[in-house]
Amino acid sequence: MPSLDLHRVEARARLKPRREPYWQYLSAGQYLGYRKMTVSSPGSWVVRSRDEGSGKQRHKALGAFDHLPPSERYQAAKTEAEEWLRHLGVGASAEVVTVKVACARYVEHIQATKGTAAARDIEARFERRVNGDPIGRIELGRLKREQVKAWRRRLEAAPVLIGPRGAERSRARSASAINRDMTALRAALNYALAEGWASSAFAWGAVLVPIENADRRRDVYLTLEQRRALIAAASQDVAQFLRGLSLLPMRPGALAALTAGSFDARLAVLTIGRDKAGNDRRIQLPTATASFFAECAKDKLPAAPLFTRGDGKPWNKDAWKSPIKDAAAAAGLPSATTAYTLRHSVITDLVKGARLDLLTVAQLAGTSVVMIERHYGHLLRDHATRALEALAV
Repeated sequence: MPSLDLHRVEARARLKPRREPYWQYLSAGQYLGYRKMTVSSPGSWVVRSRDEGSGKQRHKALGAFDHLPPSERYQAAKTEAEEWLRHLGVGASAEVVTVKVACARYVEHIQATKGTAAARDIEARFERRVNGDPIGRIELGRLKREQVKAWRRRLEAAPVLIGPRGAERSRARSASAINRDMTALRAALNYALAEGWASSAFAWGAVLVPIENADRRRDVYLTLEQRRALIAAASQDVAQFLRGLSLLPMRPGALAALTAGSFDARLAVLTIGRDKAGNDRRIQLPTATASFFAECAKDKLPAAPLFTRGDGKPWNKDAWKSPIKDAAAAAGLPSATTAYTLRHSVITDLVKGARLDLLTVAQLAGTSVVMIERHYGHLLRDHATRALEALAV
């Protein structure tokens, strides 16, 4: 089949309509094609490349580029074709993958490597912020920096809905919440790059950069007496949940996910499944704490939630927010008190009061030493000062 020069608008206009594209030679085994199905159609572009190993032809449809003037369509198609050919040239996949598909495959990867809880959290973020967004439909090979910037602007402008369904309230999205959603998308795109579905991180590398100082140290700290007051001011079901948060440095979601089978009364051991940290962990409980968990698990089947609301349903963040706010107000505690405040307060006591080493605190809390150091390392400064004082001669 003779090669054509498709860059001239007049030459393309004279071509007879047919299903088979007209091909223009680019380099050995590589061609840019132009398909014209009817006399009046703008035509569409395609690129093909012969795999040197198998000899098979690989194709990619490029589109019509009819948003551009006819005189600019050839160059736009040629540029995109050459980009795809470079992508193949470094051994990447010829498969066409959209952002939405890449995110779904990343969720599967997290499921296999970090477990169900971590995968569900990321999948929920994609469902809210990517799958129904215009960015989800874009092929990775066509993803542009401006499109990622536009997605980030939409993310930052989207309000957060809080409260029970049907009575939600909205508030501005926090920097830390923006970072969490951006981090999930960035990780998925980086995974796609590593798997060969994308050829470059140029579109997102400099755009999905976390907001600095978004994860500031938690300022609200409740003393042991204040925690007891909070528990006393809460209804029975909320009080039980709050007491659990006051006894262990757990994430509220991880505590809510516990089942009766998570607690081994014979060994006084609590097994915490994979939460945000991604790893199972077993905690040997002291006598008083073990007695509390034994009471919570009493007469429950192993698969039953360890902590439940008054109606028997398991806890979730929408269910515990308002009751905790009400209990904090009744106890005269700061209005910023949340379920996470208890985790922060317990970790603070372990570091500053009990002087537990940061590695052990991190293991109990299900996080990294780096995160504990970042948020709580300042509490150890007086320990270091006193240790240095002991060296005085």
